Amino acid sequence: MTTKNEKLSASIQELFDAGSHFGHPSRRWNPKMTEYIHSKRNGSHIINLSKTQEKLTEAVTFIETIISNGGNCLFVGTKKHAQSIIQENADRSNSMYINQRWLGGLMTNFKTIEKRLERLVELEDSFAKGIVISQTKRESQKLDAERGRLNKFFSGIKEMNELPSVLYVVDIHRENIAVAEAKKLNIPVVAMVDTNSDPNEVEYPIPSNDDGLRSIQLITNIITDAIISGQELYKKKQEDQLAEEAELERLEAEARNKAQEEASKRQSKKK
Repeated sequence: MTTKNEKLSASIQELFDAGSHFGHPSRRWNPKMTEYIHSKRNGSHIINLSKTQEKLTEAVTFIETIISNGGNCLFVGTKKHAQSIIQENADRSNSMYINQRWLGGLMTNFKTIEKRLERLVELEDSFAKGIVISQTKRESQKLDAERGRLNKFFSGIKEMNELPSVLYVVDIHRENIAVAEAKKLNIPVVAMVDTNSDPNEVEYPIPSNDDGLRSIQLITNIITDAIISGQELYKKKQEDQLAEEAELERLEAEARNKAQEEASKRQSKKK
């Protein structure tokens, strides 16, 4: 697989070694995944890794482009063995994440959620400054418990002050509420989609084993690399723009000085 950035790659062998081809038992399949299924073995579907590679390429190109234009990504993965992978990769790319429970209305009712985020930041600031020490022990414990509850659900988005440009989701069957909210708000979704899910629910489905630890790790790493690459491209664009503006200012100043010099010369000749 080749993209604008060579590091954003995974060979079919790497996908195979990660177990990305293992689907669900055939009795649980979604017929809309037919085009991505290679075969059936021991009662379970096998995903066509050529299709996985193809769709991963599309997803990587899309997400890199979104981020390179100043966008941001929200990672979503709440199943137990995905939680640490989601957090690590979100942290690595300075992105937002939800790895506990998705609270309904997190995006569609963001104004309300935003107040809870502000409360969390307020509590953390108070604890950091030692302000809560002036409270009674009972009051302090109560505030600490509140901080803990808010952190459990919102620690990965506490600096979120606007809706994300794109979602990256592990397992759209499990994260159906997040996917539904994104659809309602016209926020594109890049997602790992297993054989039990409907790939038409998201804009950029990556047919793959969304239960296997190594499969989740491999694909999430690649998506994260694409985000980081996009961030670097965005930074370069900003630097180039600043350089162009500085050069334009220099040329304009040079032209003004030259015009002033010529005006002074003409004035001297008149005298």
